[in-house]
Amino acid sequence: MALWDRIKDSATQMQNQLVAKKNDLKSGAFRDASMAMCALVAAADGTVDPSERQRVAQLIATNEVLQNFPADDLRRRFEDNLDKLTADFDFGKVSVLQEIAKAKKKPAEARAVIQIGIVIGGADGDFDKTEQAVVREVCFALGLPPHEFDL
Repeated sequence: MALWDRIKDSATQMQNQLVAKKNDLKSGAFRDASMAMCALVAAADGTVDPSERQRVAQLIATNEVLQNFPADDLRRRFEDNLDKLTADFDFGKVSVLQEIAKAKKKPAEARAVIQIGIVIGGADGDFDKTEQAVVREVCFALGLPPHEFDL
């Protein structure tokens, strides 16, 4: 199977798992952590291009799990996290990782945050090494083994 197909299959599988848990993913910690994860993956390579913003906006608008929350609120949280990362990536990353770590208390939410990161990373068909690295780092912040997500 080609790498492209594996990435698409993995992202689809993660999305299906998220939808199955939709009713368990309604807390503010999950909302905040998932938007922080989206921003971190979008900024993983040090820049955020318009297509990355568009992918996250599309995810916010169409993802069944994220429809538990108002889209405008999600977008604002995503943009706030992106602003932190683009102003000073290293300092912003510390703040964003702290936001993500709030989901650690509930393992189902923590896993869902990782899955959202993978869905965002694979949305363009190229879950590249920098995106994988930040998602792996989030796994450690959430106390989850990266190999559980093939990272």
